[in-house]
Amino acid sequence: MGQKILVVEDNELNLKLFCDLLRAHGYAAEPVRDGREAVERARVFEPDLIIMDIQMPHISGLELIEQIKSDEALKVIPIMAVTAYAAKGDEERIRGAGAEGYVSKPISVLKFVEAVRALLAPPVPLPDGEPETAPGP
Repeated sequence: MGQKILVVEDNELNLKLFCDLLRAHGYAAEPVRDGREAVERARVFEPDLIIMDIQMPHISGLELIEQIKSDEALKVIPIMAVTAYAAKGDEERIRGAGAEGYVSKPISVLKFVEAVRALLAPPVPLPDGEPETAPGP
């Protein structure tokens, strides 16, 4: 199996779809149905990427993203939010919480897989061998 992806989604059909898609593309997918278990499961599974539903019972995906990004051991793991929220400003709010990627439901299979690949792609090295980084302030 390839890179490891933790999938946090309370809807059983979406969880199965995301995990099946990821496995079909060579990824090791670990399902999490209850968002309250996501942080601990991320510590144990050590994923290369976390796919996070935003609207879940008990705890919001935004809250989980903030928890993960404030955890020293987990904050380096990229997070792709997958949500039915598609109102103006939602993507900015989700990215502001710390998500590096955003895909709206219903998902396009092609866009979903492309977004996963983009977040898992290694940084492009510059000619001097240093990885490309965003310019500073």
